[in-house]
Amino acid sequence: MFLNQFKTALLLGTLSGLLLFVGSYFGGPTGLYFALIFALVINFFTYFFSDKIVLKMYGAQPLDKNKFDYVYEMVEELCHNAKMPMPKLWFVPTEMANAFATGRNPKNASVAVTKGILDILEKHELRGVLAHELSHVKNRDILVATIAATMAMVIGWLADMLRWSLIFGGGRRDSRDRGGAIGAIFIAILMPIAAMLIQMAISRSREYLADESGAEISHDPLALASALEKLQSSTQQHRFKPRSQAETSTASLFIVYPFSASGMMSLFSTHPPMEKRIKKLREM
Repeated sequence: MFLNQFKTALLLGTLSGLLLFVGSYFGGPTGLYFALIFALVINFFTYFFSDKIVLKMYGAQPLDKNKFDYVYEMVEELCHNAKMPMPKLWFVPTEMANAFATGRNPKNASVAVTKGILDILEKHELRGVLAHELSHVKNRDILVATIAATMAMVIGWLADMLRWSLIFGGGRRDSRDRGGAIGAIFIAILMPIAAMLIQMAISRSREYLADESGAEISHDPLALASALEKLQSSTQQHRFKPRSQAETSTASLFIVYPFSASGMMSLFSTHPPMEKRIKKLREM
């Protein structure tokens, strides 16, 4: 667990370094401060209201306590093990077998399960999935994701400013001393891509952490490994496609990446390779 926490801190530090490097290219703090304030405002709104937006976007309904009393009992037991408050439970009426957690802290958390996941998983496997999602809440992964998104957005904003300055012949007079046009193009094009890849790597490291801490909460890592195998198989079989950019943007919330991704697209996946996740759980 310490290794995954350290990896997240290292990646956030690298992202911070990229931000400072790109900001320093402009020779003054004005552009950097403006971009930072802009990103903070957007992510402040996202941090406090993303749970309501995501739940509404997927048509989530409160999970029926009479019909799914066993789910409530599982979550109550796991919350007791994790020493955290009970989250709100939601039902998403889709055949996609998946689950996700959202909420800025344990006191304002929601865990959603789909019809598909309730249909295909055994109870002990579902318990492993729920422990994973509760771990995301306990580890405050929404906060970590928001910080990473803020820095990546600022880098993208500054790169856009630089691209426009290159198009219209602007830029710093001493740009020749800093690598000239080639250096500016490098920053404008490659830095946002690097920031996005680091952001994705942070998301993947948090998935590993949630797998590990979820297995500890449930005391049953093999149940989660079995669940992941079934969920991956279901995703490959049904091959769901995102209906909007919003669904693509929120795919990182789910325990299993819900859409088909192969080849170069796997580099941009927010989830680690399933084989590695299952292997780590079995080693536990």
